[in-house]
Amino acid sequence: MWRKASAAVLLALAVGYFYSGSPELPERVLQYFNQASPGNGLEHAISAAWEALITLPSRQWSKVAVGVNACVDVVVSGVGLLQALAVDPGAGRDHEVLHSKEDLKEAFIHFMERGAAAERFFSDEEVFQQIARAAAEYPGAKLYVGGNAALMGQKFATYPDLMVLLCGPIGPKLHELLDEQIHVPPESLQEIDEFHLILEYKAGERWGSTQAPQANRFIFSHDVSNGGMSSLETFVASLEEFQPELVVLSGLHMMEGRGRELWDGRLKQAVMALADIPKDIPIHLELASMTDKDFMNSIMQEQVMPIVSSIGLNEQELLFLSQAGGGPHAALPAWTGVPEVGRVSDILLWILERHGRVEPSSESELTRIHFHTLAYHILAMVDGYWGNQAAAVMAGARVASSQACGLQAVDPSKVELKAPLEFYSSHSEPREKLSLDPTEPVAVWRRGNVTFHFTPVLVCKHPLRTVGLGDAISAEGLVYSELKIQQAF
Repeated sequence: MWRKASAAVLLALAVGYFYSGSPELPERVLQYFNQASPGNGLEHAISAAWEALITLPSRQWSKVAVGVNACVDVVVSGVGLLQALAVDPGAGRDHEVLHSKEDLKEAFIHFMERGAAAERFFSDEEVFQQIARAAAEYPGAKLYVGGNAALMGQKFATYPDLMVLLCGPIGPKLHELLDEQIHVPPESLQEIDEFHLILEYKAGERWGSTQAPQANRFIFSHDVSNGGMSSLETFVASLEEFQPELVVLSGLHMMEGRGRELWDGRLKQAVMALADIPKDIPIHLELASMTDKDFMNSIMQEQVMPIVSSIGLNEQELLFLSQAGGGPHAALPAWTGVPEVGRVSDILLWILERHGRVEPSSESELTRIHFHTLAYHILAMVDGYWGNQAAAVMAGARVASSQACGLQAVDPSKVELKAPLEFYSSHSEPREKLSLDPTEPVAVWRRGNVTFHFTPVLVCKHPLRTVGLGDAISAEGLVYSELKIQQAF
């Protein structure tokens, strides 16, 4: 829990305990702290608390099945590639679908000046292939496992006792890049890889009059296999033999750029396929960037969300979800700076009350939401269904801090605290004021029968790679989560 205290007192505590051995510190935090190298004030206190307090649940998953989007990511400097394509900087403008290099430039600038992640479909296959060749030949270009499902599978595979099944369009290069522990059904293998282009930019990087406020990336592709979720039926058919305890689904966003006729019918088919999964197996849905409100509403109201147990999403997806469904703060055009915790809390509560299983009589399966933004994470859950959520939210934040810096553990000298030291549980009354205790860095509050767990992220000062952080966060949070009442699903 968090104690009420002023920012000045907290800062004094965070710095002062290095010298005083404050008796307020929990014993196991003190033990870890005494063994740790000196760090930077609050950042050191929080990272030490994470190491001491994060524990795996008593009952862990032994098998997890993940599908269905997978590809090879080509990661390059966004500004560098666009310059190599002889594209001049200019004004930013969002495009739901990219049709040309000019559309690409405008959309990239639009999100770069906001420091926001986004993903778009590139409709012209010939132009996309020209850009992809230029990206692959660009100095410093790197090839990685890509696609939410494959990235989450990779993260799950870092736990040797966890068996992982991955279904998706998996070509020879991707198969080579995957962890050996991951099982791929033969039906998922294909002769050609799907490539996604990841245009990264650094905090403070300039192009023309545009300057990025923080590091992030812009993703685009001409991906027909993932765009049609071609592996979904193979995925569901593989579950009977694999017998997973947890199913993780992603890739719905890839259908958006293919047109309403395709996604409307395909969503219905997806729901029918998912209905074959036994009710006692929880399904986690990982969302990603979308722009079509009708598509989002179909996922929320008519189609997928009521049949999944858990969802993961970031601040862009959360606000768009509320805008599409007429939820709280829907009139807000975009977040400015760090998203206000109270507003985020309002939207999370609305999702669970409107589309989740807050009422026992509800037919919805949704009981858990893992929200992540650069500065902090929140896990919101309906009471009685999930355990170990304080550890889960801290584990998600910890992996965001370490992975962004390319490290196995958090280095307090390479990260900084950007989360608010004080915040409110709601944007409007009634609301509770909460304050940060760096030695027990999880704030907990309840609204009705929904419990919220908040922890700050220690933001990497010089991130090496931003792609896949959201997938690693959600996967790590799931590893540390425990399903309390299996028969409720």
